[in-house]
Amino acid sequence: MRAWSRIRLPLGNKAVPPVATEATRTNQTLSLHDGRILGFAEYGSPNGFPVLYFHGFPSSRLEASGVDGNARRRGLRIISLDRPGYGLSTFRPKQRITDWPGDVKSLADYLRIPRFAVLGGSGGSPYALACAHALPHEKLSAVGILAGAAPWDTGLQHVSSSRRLLSWAVTSSPTPLGSLFNGVIGVSRWAVNTSPVTRWIDNWLEKQESPEQSELSTKQRREQVLAMTFEAFAQGSAATVQEASLLSHDWGFRLEDVAYDKVQIWHGEKDANVPIEMIRNMAERLPHADLRVYEGETHYTLSRHIDEIFSELVPKSMLEQHASEGR
Repeated sequence: MRAWSRIRLPLGNKAVPPVATEATRTNQTLSLHDGRILGFAEYGSPNGFPVLYFHGFPSSRLEASGVDGNARRRGLRIISLDRPGYGLSTFRPKQRITDWPGDVKSLADYLRIPRFAVLGGSGGSPYALACAHALPHEKLSAVGILAGAAPWDTGLQHVSSSRRLLSWAVTSSPTPLGSLFNGVIGVSRWAVNTSPVTRWIDNWLEKQESPEQSELSTKQRREQVLAMTFEAFAQGSAATVQEASLLSHDWGFRLEDVAYDKVQIWHGEKDANVPIEMIRNMAERLPHADLRVYEGETHYTLSRHIDEIFSELVPKSMLEQHASEGR
């Protein structure tokens, strides 16, 4: 609770949120107290148990579209937020990871959600931990990290040379790097419509999840991934450049000070993006962490276990209590 007093939070929006239809659920916005816009999407069951999902890097609120069916079956209402500068959310100069809990609280107040779970995927993990560190514990029913990022001080020797180069570039030459990203995205928008690139993407997707495991065709999954990716750059590359720096430097809080009990972590043993050694170190430094390692799984194949992960994040008892309260 002392951590809560360290950050200034915006006042909640007292207006009654509109009921989202199927057509508008993925393109919702909230006007924050400082004039910024916060974009979000909803998936799963409209009346289900609320899970606020924090997307990876770089990505957007559309990332959660891939679990829509899983969430419906489980009785979960997935609320996926665009971080500042991604998708529909206003870019915020000098954004800090520790600013994020304030935006989360504003959205929860607006949607009249008194208690919710948070789940950070990949680069969204520090934002989930920031909520665990700063938000009142009674607001959080669960905190989860899915194939998450870890602070670099958990094992700098395990950080790839390409990521070190990116960190150096965003610090020393952010403007040229942003221009480079914009150029790459422009070329990519054209390239993804060519047959060779389409085949490459389809082959990659089929290696991550076999067709019989998915409710969608390979073509539909490709369209889903491309929409999610390009939405991240809807406003250009400023958010990507800024967040590359945030993720590779001090997160603004110590892992040892995250007192929330408990932080659930699911990670693939073969994750090349974030080596398991860094995650084990992070779990050891968190006072109350429960790490589950999936043998043979990578950063991208861990999603095969999403039903099991959802059941651990929001167990049956929480679902039953939610239903009994008529929320």
